[in-house]
Amino acid sequence: MPTAICPECSEEVYVGPEAEQGDVLSCDECGSRVVLVGLDPPEVDLHEDTGDDPAGDEFDDFDYEDDRY
Repeated sequence: MPTAICPECSEEVYVGPEAEQGDVLSCDECGSRVVLVGLDPPEVDLHEDTGDDPAGDEFDDFDYEDDRY
């Protein structure tokens, strides 16, 4: 089972056989989100949230000029 070392807590992070470089994984021990930066050997780095999550922007699409709300 391929693993990498979490940069936050130094525990092993499981890397699935279908994983690709750039995949975001989660450390089971500390919950940190890590990004797969190397495949041979598997290597991860802390994932930086860029705010590009489309689910977080769901309310930005509405126009709230009406003061009744």
